[in-house]
Amino acid sequence: MTKQHDIKLLAGDYAVHLDLIAKIRGLASAEKFFEDLSDKMKGQPTCTALLHTYVQNKVSEKAEALMEKMSECGFLKCPLPYNHMISLYISDGQLEKVPGMIQELKKNTSPDVVTYNLWLTVCASQNDVETAEKGLLDKAATTLNEMEKRTSRKGRIAYSSLISLHTNMQDKDGVHRIWKKLKSIFHKMNDAEYTCMISSLVKLGEFEEAENLYSEWTSVSPTGDSRVPNILLAAYINKNEMEMAEKFYNQMVERGITPSYTTWELLTWDEKLVREVYKNLEEQGNIEGAEKVLVILRKAGHVSTEIYNWLLRAYAKAGKMPLIVAEWMKKDKVEMDEETHRLIKETSKMCSETMAAVVQSIFSFRNPFQWFGIGRSMIIDLHPVCDVRTHKNGSVAEVGGYNSTEVTKKS
Repeated sequence: MTKQHDIKLLAGDYAVHLDLIAKIRGLASAEKFFEDLSDKMKGQPTCTALLHTYVQNKVSEKAEALMEKMSECGFLKCPLPYNHMISLYISDGQLEKVPGMIQELKKNTSPDVVTYNLWLTVCASQNDVETAEKGLLDKAATTLNEMEKRTSRKGRIAYSSLISLHTNMQDKDGVHRIWKKLKSIFHKMNDAEYTCMISSLVKLGEFEEAENLYSEWTSVSPTGDSRVPNILLAAYINKNEMEMAEKFYNQMVERGITPSYTTWELLTWDEKLVREVYKNLEEQGNIEGAEKVLVILRKAGHVSTEIYNWLLRAYAKAGKMPLIVAEWMKKDKVEMDEETHRLIKETSKMCSETMAAVVQSIFSFRNPFQWFGIGRSMIIDLHPVCDVRTHKNGSVAEVGGYNSTEVTKKS
């Protein structure tokens, strides 16, 4: 190629040529090739190729002299020459020179993946965990800065990812910077972004700021998504601030936020909180919620007579009969007390009165068979509450535990 005048060779081409000569003919021939090059071709690519040759042959003095010359000429604008020198120091066992080389690298350019891998190799050989962790954090910070530069309006979700990553690095300034940038671009934040930021503030120990941001969310978001307050509720419980957790839960209910499974799961850690939950559920007549809380408590093994009584009071408030509470208590080996028996009797009486009214309405028709469409639908509606048994032919055999008069539809 060098003899063909119609082909114009660049410094990179000569660098490849030098590397091949070193591999085939050895170091001396490679040096001779470099010396014969014109000054114009003795640039960064060919100098780096010669440096690589020195490193492979472990010629430390010549490699260091060439590095100094490259520095004077301004050729050290990428991490490759530094990586060559770090590799040389590792192979020669001159590990004490590596930190200085890395510091010099950081002054002139940025470390790449190879740099960090070499750095970690040195740390591992010296059993220097602290320095290794610092190196990884530096690498992560560099990557995050690059990610931040590439974010745009089209990739809105990337901002939440950046906030989480900065949080994992305990970088408070980075978290606040990204949040401020996000709010400046998108003036209205969604629930997922509030959840991400509040969670990050809690992890960073900035509880007051997390509470302030939660107050902001309650004033602007109409969704009432329980996942947002659950973060603060969990934080209070983890800090063993049970009174604050109870107060916060009551505020959630007052604001009309419907507790989720996670909310109830969090509240099972303290009996006082469980009592408060059942009190609210009882006032609302929320049987479904009361049963879900009981399921969580049963799985956790935190059931007692008092807890079952709270559930029964919720049933009584709603005017419904708990069909299998006694069976649950038997399986959980929980004893009934006087109040338990009283509540079961009270709810059973409610069910009996309801069914009596249904039966009376059935037989108020002149033609007994006219009730079938209306009365039967009434009984079926009550099926979750009371025990209704039917024959295969459509007749009602037993209602609410009573042997009722059997009424059969004519075929």
